[in-house]
Amino acid sequence: MNILIIGATSGIGKSLYSHYVSCGNNVAIMGRRKEILDELYTGNPSSTLPLAVDVADCSAFNSALCKVIDSWKQLDLAIICAGVGELNPALDISQEMETLAVNVIGWTNVMDTLYHYFETQGNGHIVSVTSIGGLLPAPAAPSYSASKAYQINYTRSLQAKAKHVPLYITEIRPGLVDTRMAKGDGLFWVMPLEKVTKQIVRAISKRQRLCVVTKRWRMLNYIVKHFM
Repeated sequence: MNILIIGATSGIGKSLYSHYVSCGNNVAIMGRRKEILDELYTGNPSSTLPLAVDVADCSAFNSALCKVIDSWKQLDLAIICAGVGELNPALDISQEMETLAVNVIGWTNVMDTLYHYFETQGNGHIVSVTSIGGLLPAPAAPSYSASKAYQINYTRSLQAKAKHVPLYITEIRPGLVDTRMAKGDGLFWVMPLEKVTKQIVRAISKRQRLCVVTKRWRMLNYIVKHFM
């Protein structure tokens, strides 16, 4: 397969890259940290296409996607892991706006651009990595929880829109995972990255509409959805 992973320089995106490239796929990787992209490329130069991109810059992302398509002619799977999530108890407005620029404006451009591309191509699979954090208000990180709620509902909207299009859309909704995104005191149920990655890969292969990872977070997802 020809795969694009957006947000591949750390956490879930980086782990998914390692899995897919080791299975013999061509993988284009996007992220803001060029030095990490170059490092990943050095490990698998024949099957890796690195592109330093900040998704908050919509035109930069669109140009980078064109390079991927020009190189491979076809894209089969696109996984969107890019996002920011800093604690902001002081409600620094500049930090709130930065989060929205990435998690809402840039993310929406990525989703819509890929949707139109796969719709025109006649097939494809989009994977949107959201968060359990989108189900509950977070006083210490209001823009993060609100932006993840936006992503959850936007993904569901596109899934409904794609019912009559040969296009699969999967939402991956993680709880706390052992990555740099897990911030704060008193964290619980922080899941191992390797375990989360395996469950995500399985959900993608089955083309599931929604996968909450891991099982214990599915319980919380159910409680929040039905009782809160």
